[in-house]
Amino acid sequence: MPVTKLVLLGLLLLLYFSVVFCNALDNRCWTLGDFNSPVLEQDGDIVIGGLFPMHYIAPETDHNYSEQPQHQECSGFDFRAFRWVQTMVFAIEEINSNSSLLPGVTLGYRILDSCDHVHTSLRSTLFLVNGTSSQTKANADDSAKCLSTAPISYFATCTCLTNKKEYPSFLRTVPSDVFQVQGLVQLVSYFGWRWVGTVGTDDDYSHYGIQAFTEQLERLGGCIAFHHTIPKTPAQAQIHAIINSLEGSTAQVIIAFATEGQLLELLVEAAHRNLTRRQWVASEAWVTAKLLTIPELHPVLAGTVGFAFRGTTIPGLAEFLLRVTPSPRPESVFTNMFWEELFGCRLGYKDGGDSELSSLCTGSEDLMETENSYTDVSRVRISYNVYKAVYAIAHALHQLLQCGSKEQSSDHICKTESKFSPWQVIFMWEISNISGATECIKCPQYYWPNNERISCVAGIEEFLSYHEIMGIILISLSLFGVAVATVITVIFFLFRSTPIVKANNSEMSFLLLLSLKLCFLCSLVFVGRPSPWTCRARQAAFGISFVLCISCILVKTIVVLLAFRSTMPGSISLKLFGPPQQRVFIFCCTTGQVILCACWLALAPPYPYKNTSYQGGKIVLECKDVWPLGFYLVLGYIGLLSCMCFALAFLGRKLPDTFNEAKLITFSMLIFFAVWISFIPAYNSSPGKYTVAVEIFAILASTFGLLFCIFVPKCYVILLRPDLNTKKRMTGKMSK
Repeated sequence: MPVTKLVLLGLLLLLYFSVVFCNALDNRCWTLGDFNSPVLEQDGDIVIGGLFPMHYIAPETDHNYSEQPQHQECSGFDFRAFRWVQTMVFAIEEINSNSSLLPGVTLGYRILDSCDHVHTSLRSTLFLVNGTSSQTKANADDSAKCLSTAPISYFATCTCLTNKKEYPSFLRTVPSDVFQVQGLVQLVSYFGWRWVGTVGTDDDYSHYGIQAFTEQLERLGGCIAFHHTIPKTPAQAQIHAIINSLEGSTAQVIIAFATEGQLLELLVEAAHRNLTRRQWVASEAWVTAKLLTIPELHPVLAGTVGFAFRGTTIPGLAEFLLRVTPSPRPESVFTNMFWEELFGCRLGYKDGGDSELSSLCTGSEDLMETENSYTDVSRVRISYNVYKAVYAIAHALHQLLQCGSKEQSSDHICKTESKFSPWQVIFMWEISNISGATECIKCPQYYWPNNERISCVAGIEEFLSYHEIMGIILISLSLFGVAVATVITVIFFLFRSTPIVKANNSEMSFLLLLSLKLCFLCSLVFVGRPSPWTCRARQAAFGISFVLCISCILVKTIVVLLAFRSTMPGSISLKLFGPPQQRVFIFCCTTGQVILCACWLALAPPYPYKNTSYQGGKIVLECKDVWPLGFYLVLGYIGLLSCMCFALAFLGRKLPDTFNEAKLITFSMLIFFAVWISFIPAYNSSPGKYTVAVEIFAILASTFGLLFCIFVPKCYVILLRPDLNTKKRMTGKMSK
């Protein structure tokens, strides 16, 4: 088949996982020594190469330049990295069995160990590209150009790689450290940790991450107490020097940008020194690494915090991982290493195995009985980034080869005779609307990505509408309250000459009923789509109508108390607070609220605002208060008049039954206070449109309370007990 492109999926210069598309290089290289590193490979029409840090300790090669350096194996097998390898294999096999993706094309793989070291990584990368581990100077530039064509990383979060001028073709399935650093700075600032130290490694991931963290923390007033760099192959003296510095520093918080393998030796030494009571803040590279969860490190790392990639599940991966078994076949070389490391035994497939492992493995040991980072796939993070990277390549190739589907027609398979360059593959990936793309495009304002995160959709606007059930119920209650108040007004007008109406200050009663109607009607302004005029009218109508209402009740209360005092000899108090004075009092009280509302709305009026802070793609339309204190001043003024009214009514509660309106006012004020005291916490905690609904409910509940407590007893006497509605009953001069 003419499809002979090589796709390299691996680690390029400590980028942990990269993908390179390149043409076969000219055969102008020769090998200086044998490349004996183990390889996991499977042939295919298109080969995907991969580099993984399956070991985290690279050998120290002694370059004496007098003889060829001998090949030395890496040590420290990483179960988590081996899971990443198997995830890549799983994804490729899943794609090969999918008849709708790359039909007629078989993907293969070639995977090597990077040993988490730059020299081993580069050597392995060159082998993947051209089948050799070294090259001539003439061909070095061509090879470097191939390597830089299209690296795709699943774990390289370094901010340095966001520079498209230097790395125009670099792609990744992980977010940049820009976002992690912002989160870490916010985390440290939230807990008030202003005096911190940093620990990193000698690579760009650590250098750029710590540099960005330091700059942002210092802008917020924080300081860096110390910074230590762990060498690539640290000597014991260097580790001791770092631990000595940590012990002597007054900083109790340490931010570490490194991988688990690079930190292990340092943390083990910290455990030996009993260096506890330090708060470690982890970068995403090691925050979920099980290598560091050994009991020995628990006292050191207890309470460690950090940000991890979002976890998810990959259907079928757990079963696939449990199916691996050791074998003498060459493709099982990494599986054999994993098996020996996991079960602590030695496989008899080769001579010169690990002499420290005395017992022989049977090969039938049960993986299900083990618990480690390899078998734990409940919430995979980095493995999912590997999975996405493989599928991203497959989808890009599918479009580039103009593939159809076997279900559509037997003729509609990939055009394998097509020739393409590596740039075309990357371009197809970038423009493809596929889930898992890493170069995200920010949606326009008030738009959200869909569930698949491949396109932008308009947000759903939400507000308390006239047409929804909650809005209809509140409007119905409001209109019902107006109707009840109107009926009571008609009853009082028809029986205006009766003693009970006259005795309760009929003029104030009619004005109070009018203000109660306004209170009911003002709630209607809160329903519907917010607009500039409704946002201003809402609180003004609410504040003024309620002040008018409470002012009328306050006047009625004062009149009740003065009427009782006027029965005493020589009292002229009621004459001094006659109808003209009562009107002036109500006018002054209401004018104060009008002035307050006018100043508030003139200087800092509420305005319609689209709140996008809610999840689920909802845009909550609300009236935003530029000056929230204005609303609480309006509410506080109403509360002040209510307290005065309640205090006076409470003083008159024990007056003779002739003046029993004071009792009714006292009870109505208690209901009023109960409603509005419970309103404030409910108002502040209600989300979205329910904030408006809570305020409307408070308005209606308090207004109904005033209406029923003050007027319903009088209507009962007027309509059902006319025998009590007599002058003698009102004055208490009935003969015994």
